[in-house]
Amino acid sequence: MRAWATELIASSPDVAVTFTNLALEVMKPIAGSVPIVFIGVGDPVGSGFVYSFAHPGGNITGFASHDPSMGGKWLEVLKETAPNVSRVLVITVPKITVLQAMLPSAEEAATRLAVETTAGGVHNATEIEHVIKSFAQKPNGGLVILPYAVTVFNASTIIALARKYQLPDIYALAEFVAAGGLVSYGLDWDDQFRRAAGYVDQILRRTKPADMPVQAPTKFVMVINLKTAKTLGLTIPPTLIARADEVIE
Repeated sequence: MRAWATELIASSPDVAVTFTNLALEVMKPIAGSVPIVFIGVGDPVGSGFVYSFAHPGGNITGFASHDPSMGGKWLEVLKETAPNVSRVLVITVPKITVLQAMLPSAEEAATRLAVETTAGGVHNATEIEHVIKSFAQKPNGGLVILPYAVTVFNASTIIALARKYQLPDIYALAEFVAAGGLVSYGLDWDDQFRRAAGYVDQILRRTKPADMPVQAPTKFVMVINLKTAKTLGLTIPPTLIARADEVIE
C-alpha cells in the first residue's frame, strides 16, 4: 500500500481520498501539503490524524467512522435479535486504539443486559478459529465482530465458524449478512462517499481542509438475514424487522 500511495502523491494530485484508518496511516506521512479527504476513519482525533472535529487543522479532513459507543449498540442489537444470548465474544484486534475504545461501551451494555462479555484479540484466521472454537464450548453464546481489516479480510471464516457453532452474530458491514451472517448495523457507506465527494469539490474550489470540520456519521443501516435466523432457530421480533433497512429472506 505504501508504494501505491507514494506513486499517487508523486503524481501531484489536487486532492487525495483515503478509506479506513490503515490507508490514512500510510498516506499521512508522505502526503506533504496535498489535501486529504478521509472516509471510514474511526476516532480521527485520538488516532492523531486531526486536532479536533470542529477545527481539524493541517491538510486533512473528512468523515469519521463508528464512534466508541457503537460497541454497546452492537451488543444491544444482537441481544434484541437473539434474546437467549447470555455470553458474547467481542472479536477485536489488539493494540488498535479505535477498537479498544469500543470495549468499555460494550461492557457497560453487557452489565445492563445481564450479558457476560469476553474480548477475543485476533491477528489472523488461525487465531479467529481458535478463539471462536474455545468460546463455543459453552451454551448461549453470540459474537460481536468489530470492524477492521483483519475481520473484513477473514469474513468468510468468521461466518462459517458462527454457523458451525450456532452462534448469533452481528457485524458493522451489510456485506457480512449477505454472505450468511445474522445481522448488521453500521454506517450508510453510500451516504459517506456522497458527502466526501462534496468535500473534494470544495477543496478543488480552494477551500482549505483546515476550515472544513470533520463530520460524524448521520445515517445507519440495519440488515437482517432471516434465512440465517431460521438455521439458528430464532424468531426475529416483528418490531426489529420493521426497523430493518433490508431483510434477506
